[in-house]
Amino acid sequence: MDVLSDLLHRARAGDALVRRLIQRPPWSMTYGDTPPLTIVTALGGPAAIALPDAPPRTLAPGDIALITGGGPHTVADRPGTPPRYVIRAGRKYSAATGEPVPLRPGFAPRTYGDGDAGATTMLRGAYELRGGVGDRLLAMLPPLAVVPAGPRTRPVLDLLTTEAGHDDPGQDAVLARLLDLLLVMALRAWCAGPDAAAPGWYTALADPAVGAALELLHADPARRWTVAALAAEARLSRAAFAARFTARVGEPPLAYLTTWRMTLAADRLRATDDPVATVARDVGYGDAFAFSVAFKRAHGRSPSSWRRTG
Repeated sequence: MDVLSDLLHRARAGDALVRRLIQRPPWSMTYGDTPPLTIVTALGGPAAIALPDAPPRTLAPGDIALITGGGPHTVADRPGTPPRYVIRAGRKYSAATGEPVPLRPGFAPRTYGDGDAGATTMLRGAYELRGGVGDRLLAMLPPLAVVPAGPRTRPVLDLLTTEAGHDDPGQDAVLARLLDLLLVMALRAWCAGPDAAAPGWYTALADPAVGAALELLHADPARRWTVAALAAEARLSRAAFAARFTARVGEPPLAYLTTWRMTLAADRLRATDDPVATVARDVGYGDAFAFSVAFKRAHGRSPSSWRRTG
């Protein structure tokens, strides 16, 4: 499994929620409590998206907006349309009165609104991400990243939109995999664009030797890796590999490995009741004391304290 796929697999707390929105202008909805990562894409008709204290962005058909941070955001037919509804905890409220408004499904599964001519059609996917692995994934993005429509994403959008309107056996699994595909393609496009500040590990994946080493570290983080062993896998001298890895990733190979191990351990401690010694062994530490020292150096607390305060 490649590094980006590994991060997405480990970070996802469950299948993403996919909904299709069809609204006649003028319309505006504010999502008050949102997951760490939301995908909003315009399929047709006028659309805009805005975060607090930031200028709104207009979305053309096929554009994909990636929203991080878990704060509120507003989707509307155009910038300046006053909010009409607020969505909180899965319930719809009037923005003017604060009173609950019935959230009536539309004419198809997972669809809200109507199919009238001239309506704006949007697709919204919500990801629940967890732990430090999720933070590494989110660090690739600003609070709002807009990926312009492109020939590679449009077929996926069309298929995802079609599948969102069906309710066949296994539909949730189909939608989750399609949304994962759309997310990965959008992340690729964003990181290749002029506004991105992609992390070192991502840009390093384009280097055959360093990218292969990163995949090895993610595939088997508990192995007793040495720089010499990684260099041999990359078919480079030890010195050449170490210099190349550090230049591409921004930190030496074993420092990256330690950071990754500590990220996995921190998430494991809060997600399970496994003994500290077991967690230590599974991330590559045969000695629980050495693991505890490394963990406290990385997170400022002992493994037991980290677990208690989760």
